Amino acid sequence: MNISRRQFVASSAILALSGTAPIRALAQDSGSIHIATLTPLTGAGGPYGPVMAQAVKAVVDQANASGGILGRQIQLVSEDDQTNPEAAVRAARKLIDVDKVQAIVGTWASAVTTAVAPLCWESKVVLATVSGADPITRLPHQGYLFRTQPNTVLQGEKFGQFCVDEGAKRVFFLCPQTPFVDTQYAGIKAKVEGVGGETKLLVYDDKKSSYRSEVDDMLAFKPDMVVLGGYMPDTTILLKDIFRSGYEGKKVAFAYSVNAKLIEGLPKEVVEGIYTIAPAPAEGSNGYTNLTKLIGIAQPDTYTCQVYDQINLILLAIAASGQATGTDVKTALRTVSQGKDGVKVSSLAEGLAALKDGKTIDYVGASGPCDFNDIGDIFDCQFRYEQVAGGALKLIKTA
Repeated sequence: MNISRRQFVASSAILALSGTAPIRALAQDSGSIHIATLTPLTGAGGPYGPVMAQAVKAVVDQANASGGILGRQIQLVSEDDQTNPEAAVRAARKLIDVDKVQAIVGTWASAVTTAVAPLCWESKVVLATVSGADPITRLPHQGYLFRTQPNTVLQGEKFGQFCVDEGAKRVFFLCPQTPFVDTQYAGIKAKVEGVGGETKLLVYDDKKSSYRSEVDDMLAFKPDMVVLGGYMPDTTILLKDIFRSGYEGKKVAFAYSVNAKLIEGLPKEVVEGIYTIAPAPAEGSNGYTNLTKLIGIAQPDTYTCQVYDQINLILLAIAASGQATGTDVKTALRTVSQGKDGVKVSSLAEGLAALKDGKTIDYVGASGPCDFNDIGDIFDCQFRYEQVAGGALKLIKTA
């Protein structure tokens, strides 16, 4: 494999620190450090999980090639959560009990994260997630959970404000039964009704083969904007039924449901004009540039950016603490994610080099600033607004 000068310099920084672990780490087991990805390789999250896992592996491979962390190799185990809570629990139990991992990275669906989180905190294993449902960080996780995805109140407010900005007065929210439906709707409702508009929520069964009755309820409300809160499979069916109904108002959806795969699979007239909203990666930042070069993808999605940041933060926390247990990771996390007056770093190599020099660090990654509050939520991030035009997503703005 050919190695660029940038990769050589990065590897050298990692190698330099790998041999300078704190003295208290020397008494530790010299075996490998076990970390896992638990991502949706199949199911509704299938378009995202494989690349997420690839990004984590790329960081781990680079670290291992340069001597590991604290002089120890990192053993990465990858499991498919199937975008299914039951399958995810089985996989998490195996990762914790058999593989003895100290951290799990990348749970995507909120229902999956809600299901596996108790297993993690009870076993003192750190769980890093990209799920957005508000109740997740309100769980009694004792600090063993953090997320890089904005919570659903913030997301709901962004959707609601977008509807207002588009001149909508009557907004209808169609959403399956998810852990985030109520908080998402609360954000939409606050923004729309706060300026005199009206809203209505309809919760549907995401396993149905037709949503004609739900669409009839939607039409009876006479909305000028419909918000679609589901995943790709049910949103696909809904869009067909909405098109057949003759509805001509505006539609907005999560970008993870109305994605390139959905757009390619439906007739252009069904998807034309739909808006999408998603947390935005920090495009143009050093962290984003580092990631694109590492994995060879020009425009990685927000979830891939987030797991890249998650694995960097976990490995930097291990290096900073001199220990590799889940408890040590959770204790050291904020000392590397938002160290007071810390030097800004955007990669594992930069962070390790700064730690070696005795500096405090403040990690700013591919997804943006990774500053967490007391319950593990990020404080803020940018959002990306796009619209389907001519069979492809076109950027409207990032704000």
